Amino acid sequence: MTVDELVEQEFGVLTDLIAAHAVQTPDAAAVIDGERVTTYAELDALMDRVAAGLQRDGVKPTEAIAICAYSSLEYVATFCGALRAGVAVSPLAPSSTPEQLIMMLNDCGAPLYFLDESVAELMAPVADQIKAQRIALDGSPAGDPWTGWLAPEGAEPAPVKIEPKWPFNIIYSSGTTGAPKGIVQSHEMRWTQIARGASSGYGPGAVTMVSTPLYSNTTLVSVFPALGLGGALVLMKKFDATGFLNLAEKHRATHAMLVPVQYRRIMALPEFDSFDLSSFVMKFSTSAPFAAELKADVLARWPGGLVEYYGMTEGGGSFALIAHENPTKLHTVGKPIPGHDIRVIDEDGKELPAGEVGEVVGRSGAMMNGYHNQPEKTAAAEWYSPEGERFIRTGDVGRFDEEGFFTLMDRKKDMIISGGFNIYPSDIEAVIVQHPAVLEAAVVGMPSDAWGETPVAFVTPKTGMALNVTELAAFVNKQVGKTQRPQAYEVTDSLPRSAIGKVLKRELRDSFKGKVA
Repeated sequence: MTVDELVEQEFGVLTDLIAAHAVQTPDAAAVIDGERVTTYAELDALMDRVAAGLQRDGVKPTEAIAICAYSSLEYVATFCGALRAGVAVSPLAPSSTPEQLIMMLNDCGAPLYFLDESVAELMAPVADQIKAQRIALDGSPAGDPWTGWLAPEGAEPAPVKIEPKWPFNIIYSSGTTGAPKGIVQSHEMRWTQIARGASSGYGPGAVTMVSTPLYSNTTLVSVFPALGLGGALVLMKKFDATGFLNLAEKHRATHAMLVPVQYRRIMALPEFDSFDLSSFVMKFSTSAPFAAELKADVLARWPGGLVEYYGMTEGGGSFALIAHENPTKLHTVGKPIPGHDIRVIDEDGKELPAGEVGEVVGRSGAMMNGYHNQPEKTAAAEWYSPEGERFIRTGDVGRFDEEGFFTLMDRKKDMIISGGFNIYPSDIEAVIVQHPAVLEAAVVGMPSDAWGETPVAFVTPKTGMALNVTELAAFVNKQVGKTQRPQAYEVTDSLPRSAIGKVLKRELRDSFKGKVA
């Protein structure tokens, strides 16, 4: 079948698309990793060797392998090769603690663990607890060398008929609020994402910048459509703003998925306007709140469209803000993606009308099977409509406006209840960052004898600018209600973030040494 015929199927698999590209456009670039350019024919052959190696080692379809390493050609080939064998992939975060990595390895039951030297060094204190065979993607002493582990050149795996509900990957939550949970996503869910990629301009000739880690769903929702539809991936092992722009200009990038903090750092570069970014077709963002003023700056100075997605790794309902078509709605996360049923419910699980604030729940063709080995937590993440339809709870709070655009207020757990009033940190943060000396801000609730909880702000100043806290407080107090006024300001060089750019508010709360009334 041709690529076009495959994409038109109701269900298909990524690896068949890559095989079709290897036949139709064998010399087209698939993965660019530094100076290495790997074609579709070469990638397809590597995937065969990985799949055959897994079958040789007795790894069966629907079982899982684990990968924990920085982005590389070997990482991509191992991930895709495992999928060809019907084997699920559990991509683990190198930013996890050694204890978390052991827990995740045991939970997913991986018999093979693909890693690199940096992860081996991190896990040295718990190395004796690793049960899986270790394979070093980078040829280091971290494990058996990947090149030696691969099946011989020319090897072909036994064909595997992949079922829609089979696990594609198991992605573990960040664990910032407890033990990481394994989110099982199916081939059916990923196919939905790949099939809609053409509407965003993915296809032959597209060049996608990959500057967030491959273990993150944020990254994978752009990687799989890019590969599935015949474009090239440009890998960055570690993001830096100037390096990103240099690579984007060099390779004439057309697409990028970036988290908001990356946009902020890129746009803040004095030399930004000197780069030729005219090749860009579309840019995306997700994973964290994206300030309206930052979206406006990207639209004004960076060629190509801008789309913000709001959703969860668990799936359910997702929103899309096509920012270049809706410049007056930049304060929202857009409208539900076609085919996504999204509703707002109250504390009792009753549906609320437009205009009222409540928790977001969603249903679509892209929904997790559940949390791996955790049926109770799976049940807690579900909401069923009066008609018996399954929805995924987001834990986020917001409201629809009269035009169907959704304003995201905050994480439900981050909402501050002060003196009986609900306070949304994002409202205060949006005011703080309007101060000319402020780069970014995060507001958390701290215990208060007088109010139960009260807001405290952590603020990062712009480079080279002095920040007077008294002046900042006066600036903010003029624009927010009395209950919203932060009772303390902490100036910090940077905000603690996950590797994907989410502010770690629990760490901020733990770090606060001041007192509030």
